[in-house]
Amino acid sequence: MAAFLELRGVTKKFGDFTALNDVSLEIRRGEIFSLLGPSGCGKTTLLRVCAGFEQPDAGRVILDGHDITDLPPNRRRLNTIFQSYALFPHLTVRENIAFGLRVARRPAAEIKREVGQTLALMQLEEHADKRPALLSGGQKQRVAVARALINKPEILLLDEPLAALDLKLRQRMLVELDNIHDEVGITFIFVTHDQGEAMSISDRIAVMHEGRVEQIGTAAEIYEAPRTSFVAAFIGDTNFFDGQVLGPDTNPDYCQLAIEGFTDIISFNDKRLPTGQLAHLSIRPEKFRISRNPPPPDPFLNRISGTVEEIIYQGTHTNFWVRAGEYRVAVRQPHSRFKLDQEIITWKDAVWLSWHADDGCMLEQYRADDESLLSLPDPDDAHPAPGGTTGTTPPAASGRQRGIAT
Repeated sequence: MAAFLELRGVTKKFGDFTALNDVSLEIRRGEIFSLLGPSGCGKTTLLRVCAGFEQPDAGRVILDGHDITDLPPNRRRLNTIFQSYALFPHLTVRENIAFGLRVARRPAAEIKREVGQTLALMQLEEHADKRPALLSGGQKQRVAVARALINKPEILLLDEPLAALDLKLRQRMLVELDNIHDEVGITFIFVTHDQGEAMSISDRIAVMHEGRVEQIGTAAEIYEAPRTSFVAAFIGDTNFFDGQVLGPDTNPDYCQLAIEGFTDIISFNDKRLPTGQLAHLSIRPEKFRISRNPPPPDPFLNRISGTVEEIIYQGTHTNFWVRAGEYRVAVRQPHSRFKLDQEIITWKDAVWLSWHADDGCMLEQYRADDESLLSLPDPDDAHPAPGGTTGTTPPAASGRQRGIAT
C-alpha cells in the first residue's frame, strides 16, 4: 500500500540536542499509527513536525504526494489534540466544537448541521450547553476530538491524549477512540509512552529511542519478534541470553547454541547466523514453563534446572525469578486453572525451566545499556503467594538483571 504521510530523513536539533536523527517512515491512509517510546525519545517532536509547529533542520514531510514541509500549520489538513485538550473555558461544548467552522466563516446553517452531527457522533448531545468545568475527563477528551474532527482533517494527531485520565477511564477511552476511528475512517497518529495503549489501539507502531526509529510493525510483530534489545526490553518483559552458534541442527531452520552453564540448547535461527557467531537471544517470561519435575523428552524443547529466588503473586499470574547457573531468569506462570489446595512452587525450591526452540528471538542489535530497562522487583512490593509463602527474598547482589548472566 502506498504511503499517505511520508517523512524522509527528518532531523531536528534544539541547540546541541538532537531530538530527531534522520527519521524516515511511511504512514498508510486510514490506519492508527502510534509513535511509542520513553520521555525524550523524539515522538512529540516528530508529531509537531508533522503538524507544522516545528520546522525540521533537514528532511521533508510528504502528504498524499505533496510536499508540505514549508506549509504553515493552518494550511495543512491535519488537526492536533493536545494532552491538555486546550478547550475554551468560557465557551459551551457546542461553541467549542463550532469554533473552527466559525473562524472559517462557514454559513450558520452549515455550522448548526455539522455541529449537531458531530455531537451525535461523539455522544455529547446532553452535554452540548455545558462549559468544560462541568465535564468529566472523558467528556473533555471527546469534546477535543469532536472539535478537531469537525474541520474534516485528513489526519488526526493525538499527543498523549489519555495521559491525564485514570486507568479505568483510559481503557474505556481507548475503546471509544477506536470506535470513532472506525466511524470517520481517517488516519490517526497517536503519541504515547504507554506500551499497553499503543498495542491495544494501533494498526502499526513505531518504537522510538534517542531520536531514531528502532522498529516499525504490528503489535504482535514488535512483541514477538523484537529486532533490538531496546525494543525487547521496553515492550513488556524479557530475558537476555548470550550464546555462540555451534552449527546447524538436523533441521536447517534451527541451530545449536553454546550458552554458558547450559547444554544442548536449540533455537530457531531465522537470522541464519553462521557457525561461530555470537547470538543474543530474547525470551519472554511467559514462554517458560516451570515445574518441580523434568519435562518429557522432546528434540525441540530446551530444559535447564535452577532454584527459585523470588516469587511475586499477582492474581492472574505469578512471577518467579529462578537462579539457573550464571543467569537469573524471569518466569511468568498464568493461573488459567488454580486450586488453593494444590502443591505450589515456593522459595528455594529446585525447579526445571523449559521452553520451545521457537520461543526465543535472536536480536539484530544488542546494547548492554538496555539491561537497565529490566528492573528487579522491590522486596517491599512483593505479595505473598497463596498457601502462606513469604513471597520474596532480597535481590541477589548482582550488577546484572533478570535473565542476564552475572
